[in-house]
Amino acid sequence: MKRDLGPISRFLEHHFLHFNAAALMDAARAYADLIDRGGKMLVALAGAMSTGELGKSLAEMIRQKKVHIISCTGANLEEDVMNLVAHSHYKRVPNYRDLTPADEQALLEQQYNRVTDTCIPEEEAFRRLQNHLFRVWKKAQERGERYFPHEYFFQLILSGELERYYEIDPRDSWVVAAAENNVPIVVPGWEDSTTGNIFAAYVIKRELRPDIVRSGIEYMPWLADWYLRNATPPGVGFFQIGGGIAGDFPICVVPMLHQDLGRRDTPLWAYFCQISDSTTSYGSYSGAVPNEKITWGKLGVNTPRFIVESDATIVDPLIFAWVLGW
Repeated sequence: MKRDLGPISRFLEHHFLHFNAAALMDAARAYADLIDRGGKMLVALAGAMSTGELGKSLAEMIRQKKVHIISCTGANLEEDVMNLVAHSHYKRVPNYRDLTPADEQALLEQQYNRVTDTCIPEEEAFRRLQNHLFRVWKKAQERGERYFPHEYFFQLILSGELERYYEIDPRDSWVVAAAENNVPIVVPGWEDSTTGNIFAAYVIKRELRPDIVRSGIEYMPWLADWYLRNATPPGVGFFQIGGGIAGDFPICVVPMLHQDLGRRDTPLWAYFCQISDSTTSYGSYSGAVPNEKITWGKLGVNTPRFIVESDATIVDPLIFAWVLGW
């Protein structure tokens, strides 16, 4: 399929010819090809991509139906919304490599939590969101209802309750895009996030019951059902940003269906790409080369598979730009 290329895509096509640049282009072309043939794509979002404002490109990928499901850490779920409602209060620290322990302590005392060169303001981000989340959690408890972590965020977004706080264009928020386009999100290990910690504190204070938030074990059967309904040819691809649970949890749905449920006819993932700066060493999942996943029944010998060893904040917007034809 011939693609209309915008200026960014033309630049990539002309200059990105070798090494990691060529791997980026190979991955982007194969991504676009799968979508053009009617396939679907899961994006696994690890690291601090939301604080890195990946939403500027990911949100458009969602709106253009180039992303069909997302698996992310609880941090990425909450930090996209925090950036939405508190952006002007964030503090950038370009010289973060030079900070002393005393400098770090000073940031803490100013109620800033640092993520590399960007500091998240505790009061305007975490605490502002906390009050609104508590209300939706409490309402669910009073009604005897239970929801996944991302569904509570969707309720907040779609209610319009947060709009008075918006400090960026909501079109640059990938969570807003997912909520408005009904794109599902899987959030394994949500309890590891700040909002998960906040929820646990309410449980300890006996203000909320733990069972009103559906668990990671409940996410997996839901994901298995989604995969079985969407994996018909040409299949579902897997685009992994970083490593860890955001990638490992959803990719395991295929071997689970094969090995634990005996669904041997379930298609393997139809595409795999990982963007990572983790080196291959000592049992690291983040640094494992894609071929290793063949031995786990996640990918096949003929699955298009790519690894781009670089900074995801640079690579991902470029791949998304190619897929979008920018």
